[in-house]
Amino acid sequence: MTETIVAYLRANAEQLDVDMAEALHIPLAELRDQIAQLAASGDVICCRVTRFIEGRKIEGISCRLSCDPPTPARGRKPGVKKDDDVDAGTF
Repeated sequence: MTETIVAYLRANAEQLDVDMAEALHIPLAELRDQIAQLAASGDVICCRVTRFIEGRKIEGISCRLSCDPPTPARGRKPGVKKDDDVDAGTF
């Protein structure tokens, strides 16, 4: 079940729990239990949200996949001077 939720979030990015339950044909209470387990393991990041759509107040849980930030690229970075460049200008 959790693999289905992760695959759905991977394909559709950030989603409300109500929308996920409808798309995956899972009862909302069961989906929330699965999301809580995924959040506890660190696979998913969730937060409570309130949205107003056409004047209606909709409260739910917004979920997205958690991920590691990319590793820095190899090589010199812009704006970083080499020690040799600094020493060369002090003759």
